[in-house]
Amino acid sequence: MADFLADPICGPGGGFLTPPLVIGLVNSMPGEAFGQTERQFRTILSAAARGRPVHLRLFSLDPPAPVGGDTATSLYQHARKIDPFVLDGLIVTGMPPRASRLVEEPCWEHLTALADLAMAHGIPTVWSCLAAHAAVLYLDGIERQRLPEKLSGLFACTQTDGDAPITAGLPRHWHVPHSRYNDLPAKALVARDYRILSSSDDAGADLFAKDAGAPFVFCQGHPEYDALALLREYRRDIRQYLTGARDPYPAMPQSYFSPGVTALLEAFRERALGVRTAETMADFPLDACEADLAHSWSGLAHAIYANWLTLVAERKACRSTVVRAA
Repeated sequence: MADFLADPICGPGGGFLTPPLVIGLVNSMPGEAFGQTERQFRTILSAAARGRPVHLRLFSLDPPAPVGGDTATSLYQHARKIDPFVLDGLIVTGMPPRASRLVEEPCWEHLTALADLAMAHGIPTVWSCLAAHAAVLYLDGIERQRLPEKLSGLFACTQTDGDAPITAGLPRHWHVPHSRYNDLPAKALVARDYRILSSSDDAGADLFAKDAGAPFVFCQGHPEYDALALLREYRRDIRQYLTGARDPYPAMPQSYFSPGVTALLEAFRERALGVRTAETMADFPLDACEADLAHSWSGLAHAIYANWLTLVAERKACRSTVVRAA
């Protein structure tokens, strides 16, 4: 089990261990998703550590609002307080888009500052969803493109670069969640020397990478999602429709629900279209949906982040060798 938010050197028995990998998580999600996102990454990094000590440090772009559950927001610091000489690796999550243009997003300056910091200090970084779109725009001027409708569901992906450290040992094909309104065209990425590591006929570029003075990995998908994450987002979008906060009625996540549950959700959609009130949400077949879902991509997520932690450890070892030699 990874050593999270504990003594970074001594294990439970007080014995001396290999110095841990110090990973910074910049959690950019709002509301209830804030705590869920932290738990998702804790779970993945714990499994991916494979006995290696890992110390997770928590950051946010804005002061986190109090949330329920087991998330202690007092453990968070603002991202501007990141000490690059302490971190060995960095993960920057996405967040729901608020503006039509990335440069108008409230988080834009924070994300570009993180990119500058990571490049200046050679910090291996994972950029997720909107954060990936922002980093690519900042680095190479590649604009995201608006999709006709929200891309949501489990999508079949194929590994396209067998020599990349991040995809070492992964299967040739896998399914992974995607949930976004925008896309980065693969042709534009390749033209600017990004390595496409996996792609989908329906979802486009999935994982891709570039050395920008530091090894950057970009995720348009969400391997970190737990089994119910797409369901929570779908229910949120339906609730927004019923309260008049959005139009039209949201499309169901693709290839996510079984045929039986899909039929229940289609019947609920007909009721919601006929009675568009917040009270209709009480009829949503939540229990059937939750019982239907399996975390089929968890092994994939653990393998991706195990490979990434190995890359981080190798970079840390190289830096330590250089320091000792000096």
